[in-house]
Order: sequence, then structure tokens, then C-alpha cells
Amino acid sequence: MAKDSDYGAFMEKFVLQPSPSAHELPLSGLTFAVKDLYDVDGYVTGFGNPDWARTHPAATSTAPAVLSVLRAGATCIGKTVMDEMAYSIEGENIHYGTPRNPCAPDRIPGGSSSGSAVAVAAKLVDFALGSDTGGSVRVPASYCGILGFRPSHDVVSTTGVIPMAQSFDSMGWFARNPVILNRVGRVLMQLPDVDPVNPSQIIIAEDCFQLSAIPSDRLTEPLLKSVNKLFGGDLVKHAILGDYVKEKVPSLKQFMTEETADQENNIPSLAALSSAMRLLQRYEFKKHHGEWVSTVKPDLGPGMSERIWKAIRTTDENVDVCHSVRTELRAALNALLGDCGVLAIPTVLEPPPKLQCDPIRLEALLVKTFSLLSNAGLTGFCQVSIPLGLYDNLPVAISLLAKHGSDGFLLNLVESLYKNIQEEVGIAEKKGY
Repeated sequence: MAKDSDYGAFMEKFVLQPSPSAHELPLSGLTFAVKDLYDVDGYVTGFGNPDWARTHPAATSTAPAVLSVLRAGATCIGKTVMDEMAYSIEGENIHYGTPRNPCAPDRIPGGSSSGSAVAVAAKLVDFALGSDTGGSVRVPASYCGILGFRPSHDVVSTTGVIPMAQSFDSMGWFARNPVILNRVGRVLMQLPDVDPVNPSQIIIAEDCFQLSAIPSDRLTEPLLKSVNKLFGGDLVKHAILGDYVKEKVPSLKQFMTEETADQENNIPSLAALSSAMRLLQRYEFKKHHGEWVSTVKPDLGPGMSERIWKAIRTTDENVDVCHSVRTELRAALNALLGDCGVLAIPTVLEPPPKLQCDPIRLEALLVKTFSLLSNAGLTGFCQVSIPLGLYDNLPVAISLLAKHGSDGFLLNLVESLYKNIQEEVGIAEKKGY
């Protein structure tokens, strides 16, 4: 069980040593932890649920992603707590306890990679591996005030990682420092060290920032001032993302309901994107795990049980339309960004909710949040969540998205911008923001 001195972040502690020539390697001297859906030879991969752990044998090999960071000189110190079957972005686990958010102890840490995010935020490790299907790296990174990177879909091996919904599953990682974030990414994606390329444009999704509970200036100004300082302000463009998506993704009409059309609380076309993504996720989750859930009938926490059984009852109706939405959205965002373009959106719409928050309110918030998260989810684009300090004593963040395969470019860009952004955040906080 997770120990309190470790902020409840760890399922179990062990040490996997790097290869002997560690002093010459890119991750020498760094420590890391892994989410409990990565195989580690000799250990049961628990998938956040005791019945899963009970019905599965110990792994007989280690996931390639874990091996690659070990071979690059890092030391693994254990496995981290996660949400059951990776089916949540809240970070609460009824069986193993909820890892404590070091940035806001009375708030949820975000999931499903909650333990990995907390281990980094609490400085227990230098970086940690998680996974991101619907938002499971981006959300806890935002809630815990650290950097979180979701790579382009399929560019990092997910062999030896329990699938959640395979056409969305991306592994991902957390760090407090952009240099380490970049270095880990280059190891995992086997990228050469290259000079940073300047972005061609930074597009601010105005409507998404207006939807946020945080004043939009508090989120965008640190980025805009940093971009202006480094690259010049003429790079910045503004867009109404919801209108653009509505026009360019005609298949979304199938998902436009009365609920998604509620203009006051969401952006209708992005809410429809979220519906398409969640339907496809449910369908794929059922394909992977339906038989096990139906046979074992695992003990599942409140909220989690309803979500998982809803997935098990999903049919393939409208799945073809979801694939059309995905194809159209990818083409639309490729056209919007062009080469070396970046889209800026809030990572989430509100600061982290309180622990044991009213489940109905929490579910409503998560549905809204998915309208932002589904942009990278459905396109397979890479996305990074960048902390912007505290607003009202709670962590806030901004995200940058780039085209599929632009991971090295985006990692370099974050490293270039980060120091300036943090300086601007400090100025904003002093002004009482």
C-alpha cells in the first residue's frame, strides 16, 4: 500500500539500476517512477484494481519504454498509483488511496496517472512515466503544477503497456524541468539533438480561453509576452476554434445534441468532438476488457463502476462516424497549423476540484474538459501542458499542440519559452493575479 511519507504516490517501491556506463548517458543520475500499467519483469502489473492484480500473473519482461530510459542512465524507484483501469481523469482510487496533490492538498491530483504526477510534483523523482488516452497526463500535470507531455500517437512503443483504448493510447511523461522533459522525450522517441526551429505561428484559441474559469489574460499573457520577446509578436494569430471545427468537420452533425448545443456552458462543436471521442473510447475499451470485466465482475469504486459498465454495454453504432470525425479533424487542424504552427488552449477549464467533490458536478466539469482534451486525442497530435503558477492559490496551466510527428520541435519550443514564461508568471502573481 502507498505510504503517507510518499504522498501516497507509490504502489510499491523497488530499484531498477541503469546500465553500468551510466555517467556518459543522457539521463545519468536521474530517478523515475512508472505508472502501474507498464510491465516490469517479475512484478504484477496491477492496472489500478486489486481484482486485476489477483487474476493476472507477474510480467515476464519489461516494457520497452521503461527499458529505454533505464538504458539511458536513469534509475527506477517504483510503480505509482493510478485510477482503476485508467478510466478516469480524477486521480482518486478507492482501493489504494488517492495520491496527495503537493500543490493543493485539499484538491484532487488528476488522473489516471495520478501517482506519477504527484511523485514528480513532490520531488520524489526527477521524472515519471504515465499514459494519456483521454487526458491522463495533461490533466494531472495541470492540477499538480508540473510539465506533462503527451507525444504524438504511436511514436513511442506501447508494447508491455496495458491498453485502455488503443487508437488513443499514448504513453507520456512528467517533469518539473523543461530540459529533463526534453531529454526524456528524445530518449523515448530516439530523436537526434537538433537546433530549435522557430514556430511559424502561435494560434490562440480565443473561445477556449473565454470558456475557462480563469481570466483569459492570466493564461495567455505569460505566453504572448514570451513569444514576443523571443520570436516577435507578429507570429501570434487568433482563432475561434469552435467555429473553425464546425465548418471543417461536417461529420460532427451526428453528435450535435441539445446537450452539446448549450452555448452558455460549452462550445457546441467541441462538445460534440468530446462525445465522439468518448464513444470511440468506450467501444475500444470494451473490445480490450469487456470479457474480463463481464467474467470477473471486479470490485470498482463509485463512479468508476458506472463508467466501466456503460462501456461494456456500448454497441458499434456510430463508430464509423467517429472515424470520419477523426479524419476530418486531423485534416482541419493540419491545415490550420501549417508547418511549425502551434495551437494554444487552456489545458483544463478550472483549477483542480476539491477531494470528494459532488460526483454530478465533477462529471459535468470533466465532460466540459474533454472538449479541450479531444483535440489532441482525436488527431493524435502532440501536446504539452505548461504550468503557469498559482491563481487564487491553485495551480493553472496552458497547453501547446503541434502536428503529429512534431514532438522534437514542440519539446525544443517549450525549453526555449519556459524560463521567460515563468518570469512573466512571477510578474502576474505579484500584481495579485
